[in-house]
Amino acid sequence: MDSSNYVVLKAFAAGSLSGTCSAILFQPLDLVKTRLQTNVHMSTNLVGGSSAVMRPGSMFSYMGHILQKEHLTGLWRGVTPSIARCVPGVGLYFSSLHILKSKFTNGEPGPLQAVALGVAARSLSGVCLIPITVVKTRYESGVYNYNSIIHAVRNIYHAEGLRGLSCGLVPTLLRDAPFSGIYLMFYTQAKKIVPIGHAEHQPIFNFTCGIFAGILASTVTQPADVIKTKMQLYPNKFASLHDVIVFIYQKYGVVGFFKGLSPRILRRSLMAAMTWTVYEHVSEKLCLT
Repeated sequence: MDSSNYVVLKAFAAGSLSGTCSAILFQPLDLVKTRLQTNVHMSTNLVGGSSAVMRPGSMFSYMGHILQKEHLTGLWRGVTPSIARCVPGVGLYFSSLHILKSKFTNGEPGPLQAVALGVAARSLSGVCLIPITVVKTRYESGVYNYNSIIHAVRNIYHAEGLRGLSCGLVPTLLRDAPFSGIYLMFYTQAKKIVPIGHAEHQPIFNFTCGIFAGILASTVTQPADVIKTKMQLYPNKFASLHDVIVFIYQKYGVVGFFKGLSPRILRRSLMAAMTWTVYEHVSEKLCLT
């Protein structure tokens, strides 16, 4: 195997490992975020006959409701498609990022370079994995009841065609691409600004930088996340971005575009920080850095 291909493969493996750890650990926060964003006034029948009624509440009240009705394992509903998305998705993101950095930058990228690299790498993985993203969102929502990922993909394809498996692609890219660009910019620049006293403190420092960058990036991209969730859960009701934006604004006002912000900030900040910390640690062990 060519040495450059071997390095890319190691980057993919390091990214996949870091993505798997964070996806499993923080799945409950993603589940609660999706439930909070689900239309609370829309009564929807589950695939299989029973009905689901979403009630408004805080992040902790939703967690309590899930624990009461679905027990502890209910908080990890959707973890299988989450892993199926994160393992190749994060691996593809980091391997693409590694290739782009080696071709277009000398060492650490500058602010604008970091934004461009993050956007390009995340857009590629986002397009490739949009079907799993749709399945993941529907798994978590409580609106649909699928037996497996294969069952979900077949059901969506037969009922909605390829459009169903790619619904919400635009807002997904508008969420993930800017998030990755903003995150990578703040992460790389924060590491340059803050001095490091000892090498053994590097993981803690990386994690702290990741938290800071994650909070900023999550807040900026939250409206796109709300729009994406609506489009993927109710494709027959929301055929375009315009339909979703008008509905959310008329129903909830500006605040509607920030539903589920608290659990998303917690999850995305912690997940991104952990992913980058694990990735850089594994990369160092694999001689990628």
